[in-house]
This record gives sequence, C-alpha cells and structure tokens, in this order.
Amino acid sequence: MSLRSTRRLRAATLTVSAGLALAGLTVSGTGATAAPGGGAEPVSTPVPISTPDGVVSAYLLNAKHANPGQTRLVEKAVAKAGGVVVQTWPQIGVVVAHSDRADFRADVRRAAGRALESVGATRSVPVTEGTPAGVRSPWGPGKGQLSVTEADRRDDTTGAEATTAVTPDPRESEQWDLAMIKADKAHEITDGSRRVVVGVLDSGIDADHPDLAANIDVRDSVNCSDAGRPDRSATGWQPTTSDHGTHVAGTIGAARNGTGIVGVAPNVRMASVKVVNDDGFIYPEYAVCGFVWAGEHGFDVTNNSYYVDPFQFYCEDQPDQYAAKEAVRRAVAWSTKKGVVHAAAAGNSSYDLANKTTDTTSPDDGTTVDRTINNGCQDIPTELPGVVTVSSLERFPATTLDNRLSGFSNRGLGVIDVAAPGSRILSTIVTDNGYGLKSGTSMASPHVAGVLALMKSAHPWWTPAQMVAKLRAQADDHACGTTTAGAPCVGTDANNSYYGEGVVDALDAVR
Repeated sequence: MSLRSTRRLRAATLTVSAGLALAGLTVSGTGATAAPGGGAEPVSTPVPISTPDGVVSAYLLNAKHANPGQTRLVEKAVAKAGGVVVQTWPQIGVVVAHSDRADFRADVRRAAGRALESVGATRSVPVTEGTPAGVRSPWGPGKGQLSVTEADRRDDTTGAEATTAVTPDPRESEQWDLAMIKADKAHEITDGSRRVVVGVLDSGIDADHPDLAANIDVRDSVNCSDAGRPDRSATGWQPTTSDHGTHVAGTIGAARNGTGIVGVAPNVRMASVKVVNDDGFIYPEYAVCGFVWAGEHGFDVTNNSYYVDPFQFYCEDQPDQYAAKEAVRRAVAWSTKKGVVHAAAAGNSSYDLANKTTDTTSPDDGTTVDRTINNGCQDIPTELPGVVTVSSLERFPATTLDNRLSGFSNRGLGVIDVAAPGSRILSTIVTDNGYGLKSGTSMASPHVAGVLALMKSAHPWWTPAQMVAKLRAQADDHACGTTTAGAPCVGTDANNSYYGEGVVDALDAVR
C-alpha cells in the first residue's frame, strides 16, 4: 500500500522486518460552530465536491427520522432524482445511493421534502467498484443471524474464577507490549471467552495464518467495500492488497497454540469486517456497513484502526462532510445501543485533536486543499461519542517497560481516553504466514480492543457505557513525560493530553 493509505489505516509509514518476514450536532452546511470556551469559531474552508453529469458518484442520505416510512420516502426520492439505491439501513435511516446526474443532491432534496435530513457525496472521485444491481433493503431489525444469543451471554462465567497455568508461545517473550499493559498477568486469570466476538473493521484477516485461523468467526465475517453493501462471499472478507488487518488481528486474538505469538485475548473469536477497498480507501458507506453489521450480528467489541476517507477531519459546517459524518455517527450509536463497544486509533499526525486549526491532507482521494478547520471538524470514527480514543506509546528507554508517547501519535486533552503500546509491535502478517513489526496508533488500538474483550469475558453483563467507564477508571495514571514531536502535554497525571486517563490495564479488567 502507499504511504498515504498506510497512514489512513493508522499504521506509521515504516514497517520493519522481524522473524520470518516483513512485516453535539450543528445545522448542516451553515453558520459557525461553538468554540469550547464560548463564542464562535471560524467557518471551515469550503471543499466542494464536483459531481459532473455522466460520472457515477456515491452519496449518503439520512432520513429525518430512522423509521421504515421515512426511509422508504427517501428511497423513492432517490429514484425520482435519477439515482440508484445501493443499500438501505432502515435501523438508522440511512440510504446509500449512486447517481450520474450533476444535480442529484438538489433534486433529491426537492423530491424527498421533509423526509430527508441531509445528503452528501462520499468521495471526491468517481465510483470505481461499479453500481450493484438491485436494491438491498433489509426492512426490520435483526435480519442477520446473531453470533450468540442473550441467553448465551447470561450463562457465560468463563475465566474469572481461578488462576490457571500459562504455557508461553515461542515468541511471547518478545512481546513487551503485553507486559506493559499486564496482559501476561491477566492471562493467569483468563484468556477470554469463546462467546466474545471482536469485529476487526480493517483490510481483512489472513484466513489460513496458523496463529489466527482457529479464532476467526467465518460465519460473521463480511466484506463491506462492495459499494457499502454486505458481501458474504467466502473470500470477500480476506485481505487482497494489505496485511494491516492481519497484524491488528494478531494483537487482539492470536491463539495460544504453541505457535508464534499470543494476542491480548487469545481465546476470543474475531470476525473480519473488510472496510478497505483495494486502493486502500475506507469510504463512509463502508464504515456504516461495518458498524451496522456489528450491531446486527451481536458483536461485543470492534477495533477501528483507520480514519474514514476522504477527509481526515469531517466538518459539520460543510454539507457533504456533515451528511457522511452523520451517517457514520448513527451507525456507531445504533450498534452501541445493541451492545457493541468500540475502540479506535487516535491517528498518526502528531496533531492536537483538542485544538484544530488546519488540515493539508484532505480530500485524500483527489486534489488536496489547504484548509482552515475548527473543533466542529472531527476525525471519525475515533472522535464520535462513545468511541474509546487510543493514543500510542513507545518503550523508553528501549530496554525497559517504561514508556512515552510515540512521536507520531495524535493527542488532545479531553479527547484521548487511554494509551497503549503502538511502536514496533510484533504481530501476524500475511507474507509466509509470518510475523513482523509495525508502528502506529493502528497498533495501539487493538491492545485496547483486546482488553475490552477480556473485560467482557469476565463481566458479560456489563454494557458498553460500563465498560468504557471501567476501562478509563482502571487505566494506570501516567505523568505527561516527554515525546519527540508535536504539541506539549497539558493536564494532570490523572488525565492529560498524551495518556488520557492512563495506560490501559488488562489485569484490572478481569479481576
């Protein structure tokens, strides 16, 4: 993958070989947003998205209310305006559409009337995956078969009763990151429950990697990069151009099987939810599909080591960006209500997420614009409500378990929830079914997803809100310390812009 696409996926730009192989809501489109200290911030620089006649563009449409009646009205308006409905998510009132008409946005607004809350183009370039034939409109909740039933959850008491003997995997001694978050100690209590499912929203998981195969939940894996529709084909959810998702999966749940490494939660199951297309882009409709799928299929946790393309920050005072962000927000909120807790990478731009001023990288699928932004512009999904935002740590000094913020990691007081290891992390890769080192907040977030999976294993009744609260409370406080680049640290030892509430603690999560 290109360096740009690697950064979108929250891995730093360098992959080092190891072992066998290389490894809140404002009115849409108007006015200024409120500043944290009162008053108003400047309107963000407009970034119009061109949708010329004869070129197929992709859109997200949000019904005024998430109910079947209004969503059907939006579907009819799409057809009347010369568009094709690609996918409908009535649970959240979101419709994915394609159209080759320049005036589609204006026409569909007129056709839908009060039934439509917002509409926006999702990319600055034409659709490349084609427009699927027919309409997928899964009316009514719960169309997917759940991985586990509520009764299963209530019966689950796995792992919280007694200390067990642990036999290390061959390369576990190299996994300083597990020791830093006390996962090695947590494994003496539990390796996690088979009833817990973690959705890896990423570039796919290598289906035959010996450290992953036993823990992949094939039945609930899916490809969402087919224009935002769920593709259930046997190989659709597997990696094609990137081993990023395979590396992330190894950190979360590489099996304890006498081979290679071990994950933070080596006994839980992982579903591959492919949200990255072959060009390395994660468009909003892909993310919406992934989050709704997680809620429909009874996942417990998702990991999100990416930002949604093509904008590093989605600004609520820009109509296209607002509509895309609103659709993703609805998907995250709905899946959270269904019992899913989400961990996400904070990003690799050494950016202070609490004090946004400029963005020179968006849109990243076409011609970028040097733009002024404000704090109403958010990195999604990591800055959405209820999502655990994870910064990255490196060993410092390098031969100890002491740490400091990775130089590439984003930071921000009141934005970062917890910190976890993310520099030079050993995990699984596709090449030769091997192992390699990668760096990035992409590598930090799966540590937290793994801890949340252990927590759910030990406390199956806890809701997402309870889990997030416990995760933050149990994190080990850490002073600001130093880093190699970026904004200076602000805050206290108990909560600061580098560590948030502190270093995530796997041992406290299970006892």
